[in-house]
Amino acid sequence: MSIEEREVELMGTTAHVIITGAGPDLAARALERLEILESRWSRFLPDSEVSRLNERPGVPVLVSPDTYLLVERAIEGWRLTGGRFDPTLLPELRAAGYDRSFELVGAGAPSCDRAPARSAAPIAAHPTARIGAGAIVLDPLVRTVRLPRGVELDPGGIGKGLAADLVVEQLIAEGASGAMVSLGGDLRAEGATPDGDGWVVAIADPHDPDRVVETVALEAGAIASTWRTKRTWTGEDGTPRHHLIDPATGVSAATGLSGVTVISGRGWHAEVLAKAAFLAGPTAGAQLLADRGVAGLLVRDDGSLIEAGDLTRFATSSTVPLSHAG
Repeated sequence: MSIEEREVELMGTTAHVIITGAGPDLAARALERLEILESRWSRFLPDSEVSRLNERPGVPVLVSPDTYLLVERAIEGWRLTGGRFDPTLLPELRAAGYDRSFELVGAGAPSCDRAPARSAAPIAAHPTARIGAGAIVLDPLVRTVRLPRGVELDPGGIGKGLAADLVVEQLIAEGASGAMVSLGGDLRAEGATPDGDGWVVAIADPHDPDRVVETVALEAGAIASTWRTKRTWTGEDGTPRHHLIDPATGVSAATGLSGVTVISGRGWHAEVLAKAAFLAGPTAGAQLLADRGVAGLLVRDDGSLIEAGDLTRFATSSTVPLSHAG
């Protein structure tokens, strides 16, 4: 069986694609699709569809089917988690200093975010009291999205999870026997694997990315990891910050967790629940995952592990992972 593998830098991270039973040009078409999705969804590109939405509050904006689906899934994730996952925290991210691509934030380079900065909406005492994603208006007949004033979208992790979903589904539809797409901490896999033993994924330690804390094997499905230790920087006031903003406070969250990994059927769904579990904290986060019928691994700030759901059914004795979560 033929195997094709590619690894490139896309969406602010490393994109890893494995295709089994690959026909001609499938890998090239997969990377092209990822590039198109990045061009539509990046908040750092002034001509992306997401940037156009953010620049036109109160106005219905015609978008591509991919972007319409992204906004649909973002609203669904917000509702599913009672507002803990909130895709409308862009003003708060800007205020925290994440106002340009992360390699520039980490390097301390001056802001190059050309999107107009608008003031963040007042932070409510509870996430569901925010304006948030629930006020976004979708019109499926003409495929428009209208953001209310004071609301801006940041696709962030859900964009990577959904992109992995869309590209894997495209590859299988175009004749691949199996496919795996990983975008940083978000991975989706389906079909035949290179060695027939499932899609083997190493889950890394948020405190030490070179250390594997668990290895799992999927016949099909998705894994998403959210770490507060991955995208960190120092604010202008000297305060350490990270990209996981608590919707209830509008600042980087401190919940007792360093990271969460979730196994689910779809990448976007795993990403949403990983964010929500992180914000819920160790006990409530593990319960949230169990209640949603997914498996997960939560890592406390002290390095101890909490298993959620039926994680043991994904355990594998393999020591050679095909990809890496985290």
